[in-house]
Amino acid sequence: MKSSRATGSTGEVGSGGELHQKSEKTGDRLTTNQGITISDNQNSLRVGSRGPALLEDFMLREKITHFDHERIPERIVHARGSGAHGYFELTKSLRHLTKAGFLQNTAKQTEVFVRFSTVAGGAGSVDLPRDVRGFAVKFYTDEGNFDLVGNNIPVFFIQDAVKFPDLVHSVKMEPDRGFPQNASAHDTFWDFVSLMPESMHMLMWVMSDRAIPRSLRMIEGFGVNTFRFVNAEGDSNFVKFHWRPVLGAASVLWDEAVKINGADQDFHRRDLWKAIDSGNFPEFEFGVQIIDEATAAGLDFDILDATKLIPEEVVPLQIVGKMVLNRNPDNFFAETEQVAFHPANIVPGIEFSDDPLLQGRLFSYLDTQLSRLGGANFHEIPVNRPRCPMRNFQRDGMRRIDVPKGRVAYEPNSLDPDSPRESGTGFATHPEGDFGPRKIRERSETFKDHYSQARMFFNSMSEPEQRHIVSAFAFELGKVETPAIRKRMLGHLAIIDKALCGGVSKALGTTEIDPIKPALEPRDLAPSPALSIIKKAPATLRGRKIGVLLSNGIDGSLVKQFRKAIEAEGAEMAVVCPKIGGVLLADKAKLPADHALSGAPSVIFDAVAVFTSDDGARELAEEASAIDWVRDAFGHLKVIGFNGPSAELLNKAGLSGMFDEGIVKLDDKKADFLTFINAAKQQRIWEREPKIRSPG
Repeated sequence: MKSSRATGSTGEVGSGGELHQKSEKTGDRLTTNQGITISDNQNSLRVGSRGPALLEDFMLREKITHFDHERIPERIVHARGSGAHGYFELTKSLRHLTKAGFLQNTAKQTEVFVRFSTVAGGAGSVDLPRDVRGFAVKFYTDEGNFDLVGNNIPVFFIQDAVKFPDLVHSVKMEPDRGFPQNASAHDTFWDFVSLMPESMHMLMWVMSDRAIPRSLRMIEGFGVNTFRFVNAEGDSNFVKFHWRPVLGAASVLWDEAVKINGADQDFHRRDLWKAIDSGNFPEFEFGVQIIDEATAAGLDFDILDATKLIPEEVVPLQIVGKMVLNRNPDNFFAETEQVAFHPANIVPGIEFSDDPLLQGRLFSYLDTQLSRLGGANFHEIPVNRPRCPMRNFQRDGMRRIDVPKGRVAYEPNSLDPDSPRESGTGFATHPEGDFGPRKIRERSETFKDHYSQARMFFNSMSEPEQRHIVSAFAFELGKVETPAIRKRMLGHLAIIDKALCGGVSKALGTTEIDPIKPALEPRDLAPSPALSIIKKAPATLRGRKIGVLLSNGIDGSLVKQFRKAIEAEGAEMAVVCPKIGGVLLADKAKLPADHALSGAPSVIFDAVAVFTSDDGARELAEEASAIDWVRDAFGHLKVIGFNGPSAELLNKAGLSGMFDEGIVKLDDKKADFLTFINAAKQQRIWEREPKIRSPG
């Protein structure tokens, strides 16, 4: 009997709020590689609904083992990475909370190695897809290595590690066609997440500007899972780990990301390398949120739920240390590519919680590192092959003999209603334990709220960030070919926020919505301003790059004084000229160029200025690349400075009558430079965006 969900209707919400299908057709039963029918593919076996996962769960172990060995030779996820050496210094002793030595002595430096990475793409993909960024830190402590393996987003798509292979299968290239690369804007991803309400909070983050960061030096980092601190007296507290960039978090616009990927697919990798090589060492503050068990029990969500965060307004963030990255790798393969992170690499004083996502990670990472060359298909060797039907969504790997057909390699799904489903008559562990509580596959009731924090996140965003979220959803769902998936996803957005759903629906040009019944009705939570990039963005030019387009015949003192003013703010000025040979100043002196105009589009700068002579302005106004340089900067909401003659280029770019506070005339050097700098410190002119760009 086929599930109604397979045809695109709302379906049945399971014990964890997931939308999934069951089948009693013998040929359609979901099985292990040994042919044992699976009764529950949504929950790992654990001791009680909130207890630790059990090693005897052979279905979980087989599924993740096979998944860990699917790709050779690169990592299955986080394949594209950038690494750096550095050190960590404690600024506030945590002796009262943990017996970990490196978190007690403020006089000691601890060596670290950090790997930043994308998630979905392969090793040869680009640096700026819309994607989560990995943020993994290996501390070389005196008591052993401690690996803090996290992301630049504090929550995750799923609550239970048993769903991780399904998540990654859905976002990776579709198996029957081998595309798209490093992109979530396609059917299988949105099919999966639209069937998994627990993903809604993470989707708000991924559709926000967090997923297109300006630089790896400007991303926040989070441990994601809940861990424990244990002190010398045996007292224990829950802990959440945070990294905060000293430069402040910053992002690019989607159109910039697209163009940067075309202009320089190594943009992030190059930026990190050059910053360290030039002595501008990236710095990150290290923070912790400490939660005792009584406080954790009083929260209105489960602290073991990785799809939830603890707002800083509820549990303040304590900054207790700083990390400085001061040395590039000597050899990319030997260090960045071969470094092996594992959440189970801990030191005394740091321990795990029973977070079901973390419990699965404790097995998965080590298994992945044991053999990056794979070898998971031994069950297909004739002597090992089961004689009964074997059907599941495990794919690929070395020595693959079967040839699975179709685009679907995950569950739940609605794209292939005839694919295998879990069966109530499948293998079920005897519930009575030998010595302790009952062994069950059941998600706690406290994990059922999938929408409240997603709504809180949206309501915490500034108006420009909300517009970007609407645009991101509209773009991604516009790539989805199956109408039922779009309708289902709009049903989830309607629960999160009516205005969000309305904006996306309008951009898509549809009013068709598939109503979704939530496992638990969402609540209206107080906004958390700390979640917004724009609301807490520092007014600074430090670490930014200002591009200055020059022509022949300009006053060299104007450029010199502008550079002095920019560098005094901690920013870098780059000279862009029509040709790489540079320009001749008014006094006939030669000023060399940092970039030729053809190789330095304005998207690579944080703000721009144009200084021309009268003749130079007329010449540039005939250059398409110069017109695009100014027009793109305006469209990307950047501050634009210009001297009198260069107004001709701005007018040719179509900006006549569109001047705003972000277009600054630079005639009175001291006063005008200050006006330009103060405007550029705000990063972008957000008020400009709704006048020039609609969502979708």
